[in-house]
Amino acid sequence: MENKVLVEISARHVHVSQQDLETLFGKGYELTVKKELSQPGQYACNERVKVIGTKGEFPSVSILGPVRKETQVELSLTDARSIGVTAPVRESGDLDGSGSCKLVGPQGEIEIEKGVIAAKRHIHATTADAEKMGLKNGEIVSVEIPTSNGRNLTFGDVVVRVSDSYALAMHIDTDEANAAGMAPNTIGIIK
Repeated sequence: MENKVLVEISARHVHVSQQDLETLFGKGYELTVKKELSQPGQYACNERVKVIGTKGEFPSVSILGPVRKETQVELSLTDARSIGVTAPVRESGDLDGSGSCKLVGPQGEIEIEKGVIAAKRHIHATTADAEKMGLKNGEIVSVEIPTSNGRNLTFGDVVVRVSDSYALAMHIDTDEANAAGMAPNTIGIIK
């Protein structure tokens, strides 16, 4: 039996700490939900910020909620190059030695010394999903993206992340999705 997983495309976005949120949007500010995301408790916000690098900027980047312990900017490698920032490929939250940029909101701006990454491709799975598929937390797998457009691709170095607070899905960035000519609701095969 093949292990299959929905592959979702994650576009550029920002996670903010409460302190940075208040600097950008004002004292006591709280994020507002625009749309629930597939991962339980996660949502796209109505709030957006400008992300500025040494060569350019993205004028309106979505914030994802809820607030986090540390501010983190997730870009594709193409995004990072285009605005002149460093974005090492990392798992979410692994920010030591990561890139820096400026964030600008309607009430203020911040220079983040670290926090810019290109998210390592990963699979979210519950404990039950992982057991059913024979996967373990931290395991590295490959996922085949079968397409009918002549751009079939197998992604290696996919990290499995297991938690009962997750919903089963694989996340890749826009560069990776474009390389596979991928459409929404693509199902990948875990190898």
